[in-house]
Amino acid sequence: MYADLETSALEALTTRLERDFNELRSRGLSLNMARGKPASDQLDLSMPMLSSVVDPASCTAESGLDCRNYGVLDGLPEAKRLMAVFLDDAPKRVIVGGASSLTLMYDALVRLCLFGTDGCAPWSSLDQVKWLCPVPGYDRHFAIAEALGFQMIPVALTDEGPDMDEVERLVRDDESVKGIWCVPQYANPSGTTYSDDTVRRLATMECAASDFRIMWDNAYGVHHLYDEPARQDRVLDIAKACDQAKNLRRYLKFASTSKVTFPGAGLAALAAGPENLAEIKRHMSTATIGYDKLNQLRHVRFLEDARGVAEHMARHAAILRPKFELVARKLEESLSDVGECSWSTPRGGYFVSFDAPEGCASRIVELAAEAGVTMTGAGATWPYGRDPRDSNIRIAPTLPPLHELDEALDAFVCCVKLAYARKLLESRR
Repeated sequence: MYADLETSALEALTTRLERDFNELRSRGLSLNMARGKPASDQLDLSMPMLSSVVDPASCTAESGLDCRNYGVLDGLPEAKRLMAVFLDDAPKRVIVGGASSLTLMYDALVRLCLFGTDGCAPWSSLDQVKWLCPVPGYDRHFAIAEALGFQMIPVALTDEGPDMDEVERLVRDDESVKGIWCVPQYANPSGTTYSDDTVRRLATMECAASDFRIMWDNAYGVHHLYDEPARQDRVLDIAKACDQAKNLRRYLKFASTSKVTFPGAGLAALAAGPENLAEIKRHMSTATIGYDKLNQLRHVRFLEDARGVAEHMARHAAILRPKFELVARKLEESLSDVGECSWSTPRGGYFVSFDAPEGCASRIVELAAEAGVTMTGAGATWPYGRDPRDSNIRIAPTLPPLHELDEALDAFVCCVKLAYARKLLESRR
């Protein structure tokens, strides 16, 4: 372990690492592990979808509706059946939107700010709105909360999900705590899947705010890395848990096909209880006459049903699995004797969460940029971009081809070692 080395040995190690880093920098690399984007060969999997709606006859829905025209506010019935697979819910509780689930989440919170819900005051009229943010978490979730002026409160994400003792303490007596972000299966970036107990506690916990909302972003509900059911996570359905707890208004579920078909040209949907659905559709009817029904048809004809989704996602997994296994192998081989480093080994999703030695994450990301490797910014997995330990880094291995990922990981590992060795030396001077 680096911390156990004598100062002279640490100095020699640092000199060698500086030499390795300078050699890396001289290569002129241009590699990217910053965002969880599908690779081009993954996008190729969905190209046949584009030929499923090509002439007037193919623009007709099951009902006989001409999908080129206006109408159908909340989605075609066949599109609701399809998106219910991603939402783990009943089609009758589904609204199909546009291409982005993030837009649906933003709109849902804006409605609560402007109009309130269930007789409660609009959140924009309150002195303060607090929002619980499991960490490490998704930077775009945090960006929405910050844009709306919410005070974000970090809550530790454990192997079981959010620290429920802390969540229950925060919501019990403070009416200004209005909600929580949840990525319940293969969470971004840790890959954590919530335990059944965590889901039930979220559904049943006593909240001072009657309009408390669980924003259940099940972005990776079908994104398994392995085909064997025993190696796939399955999160308990929050809707059923809330139904049993008589708290059907508490949750809003979201999903999309952004990492299934085409980001930016997929389908997004939400699911909710009957009262929430009616309220959402009432406000939606002012903003739109309906979303892209031709795209709904394309997805239905291409993916068809739960079996079609599973087969398609297995093809994605065949591309992604070697990349995640490469990350796990490289980190284990290169960093196991460094000390103070840990990382997740998810069974699905799009990310690996890496915890560097405290105080090193920002410098690692800076060094990686100097070496030609773009990483997600240090602090991005915390509200306001402030990681109090300056430790967590999100690794996104999906976009680069395998050989480029191999190079990027070699550079990343070198940067981790160098940043830590420098920090240890500085602490001894």
